[in-house]
Amino acid sequence: MERFFDIFLSSIAIFILSPLLFFVILILKLSGEGEIFFLQERIGKGNKTFKLYKFATMLKNSPNIGTGTITIKDDPRVLPIGKILRKTKINELPQLLNILFGEMSIVGPRPLTAETFSAYSQEIQEAVSLVKPGLSGIGSIIFRDEENIISDASVSSSYYKNIISPYKGVLEKWFVLNKGKYVYFMTIFITMWVIFLPNSKIAWKVFGNLPSPPDELKKVLNYSK
Repeated sequence: MERFFDIFLSSIAIFILSPLLFFVILILKLSGEGEIFFLQERIGKGNKTFKLYKFATMLKNSPNIGTGTITIKDDPRVLPIGKILRKTKINELPQLLNILFGEMSIVGPRPLTAETFSAYSQEIQEAVSLVKPGLSGIGSIIFRDEENIISDASVSSSYYKNIISPYKGVLEKWFVLNKGKYVYFMTIFITMWVIFLPNSKIAWKVFGNLPSPPDELKKVLNYSK
């Protein structure tokens, strides 16, 4: 049934958003480095890799320079148009194709690179690999402002590995354990809600049994119950 909703909803989204998608394609072609899509290998269900689609928002060689796969606030590798696409999450919309191809779901743990995925504990890796990665999920909702949280390039790698990644993994495992129609549709609703009200605490209220963040993250995640 989830696959039906994935195909149905992603097809409708592509149809409705097609004018916007074509406009973004045109802008990207005429600006920056002329690249339209950014393709990168990510870990999917069963630890199988697939090519994830995004609109290009950064310099071509970004994964090999600066902070690598971690993007920080005011990252100099982000192109001018890329800042808008990333802030509005429009850069993620090409993943609707990944959903149609059956590589992703609308809702699930965010697909990670092998390097970032390896930062999870073995327990978390095994749990996450049981489901398809998602266009949105509880981890990406809670950490929707991750680039601002990781604002200092000098500590970004260690902070992500020791503070952010463990808690994000706990959230993704929570999704796997609580997966169902209610979580699926409420995650879609909350995703749209926080796009327009980014400071909202709605996720904590709707999903009352979400694991609490560590003390280091409570303030930056606007946590309250």
